[in-house]
Amino acid sequence: MTSPLKIDIWSDVQCPWCYIGKRKFERGIELFGQPVEIEYHSFELAPDTPVDFEGSTLDYLAERKGLSPEHVAQMLDNVTNIAAEVGLTYDFGSVHQTNTRKAHELLHFAKAHGKQSEMKERLLAAYFVEGQHVGQSDSLADLAAEVGLNRADVIRSLEQGEYADAVEADVQQAAEYGISGVPFYVIDGKFGISGAQSPETFAAALKQAADGT
Repeated sequence: MTSPLKIDIWSDVQCPWCYIGKRKFERGIELFGQPVEIEYHSFELAPDTPVDFEGSTLDYLAERKGLSPEHVAQMLDNVTNIAAEVGLTYDFGSVHQTNTRKAHELLHFAKAHGKQSEMKERLLAAYFVEGQHVGQSDSLADLAAEVGLNRADVIRSLEQGEYADAVEADVQQAAEYGISGVPFYVIDGKFGISGAQSPETFAAALKQAADGT
C-alpha cells in the first residue's frame, strides 16, 4: 500500500452503538495491522431534541419510541452490558439527553485543528460515562480545552456557526449514501459497513479493501 486506507465514519455523539463500534473498530484495525486514516462525519439521530431536554434517557426513549419504561430500561441494561464487554462503563442514569448539532460543529472545528480523533473520544466519554452536557457551547468548550483546543476560539466558532454548513453537508452525504442508521463505515470510498460489527469483521473488510478485492 502506498498510502493508508481512508475510513469515513458517520456517527452521533449520543449513539451508544457508535461508542461500542468505535472500540470494536479500533480492535479491528489492530488485527488488520496496517495504518488507516479516519475521518468522522456528522449524523443526527434526533435533530429535533431540545438542547435542555427535561428528563432522563429512559423518559426520552419511552416518549419517542412509544415503549413502556420497563421495556426501555431493559434495552438500556442490555446495551450497558454490551458496552462493558468492550471496556466502557455506561451510566444512562446520569446522561444529559440533548441536541448534538453543536457537538458535531465542534468535531469539524477539531478536524480543522488536527484534533478530531481526540475530540470524538472525549465527547463520547463525557456523554455516556461521565454524564456531562454536550449540547451547550460552554461545556463543549471546556471539553475542547481538555484535548488542547483553544477554548475562546471554540466559543467563537460555535456562536458564529462556523461549521454549520459542514455538518449539513455530512448529513446530506449520508442521505445520498442511503445511510439511515449509525455507526456507518465507508472504507476507501467503496465498501460500506453498518453497525457495531465484530473486530474480525472489520479487519476482514479492511483487508479486502487493501487487497482491492
